[in-house]
Amino acid sequence: MTKDQQTEIEAAAFRGLIQHLQERSDVQNIDLMNLAGFCRNCLAKWYLAAAKEQGLEMDYPEAQKAIYGMSIEEWKANYQTPATPEQLETFEKTKPLHAKISGHN
Repeated sequence: MTKDQQTEIEAAAFRGLIQHLQERSDVQNIDLMNLAGFCRNCLAKWYLAAAKEQGLEMDYPEAQKAIYGMSIEEWKANYQTPATPEQLETFEKTKPLHAKISGHN
């Protein structure tokens, strides 16, 4: 496999993940964080960091829109539910396992 092929495969896998998360709006970010240590916002931060590494002008809301498929305000209004006390407790307990994102932790 060439480096270009690897990059194309990785990009396709990432697009598949983003499409899946956009289709699964029933899955809350806090659940993703509690189970996997990353969420849509983490993906947006990684996306933004990668864009900046390429010298592109982008801000966090633009990166969030690329991941969510809509503005964060629209996503919250349509899909976000309040976190339960149990979810918040698990979130705090799992914090050491959450994704490390340069410039955001």
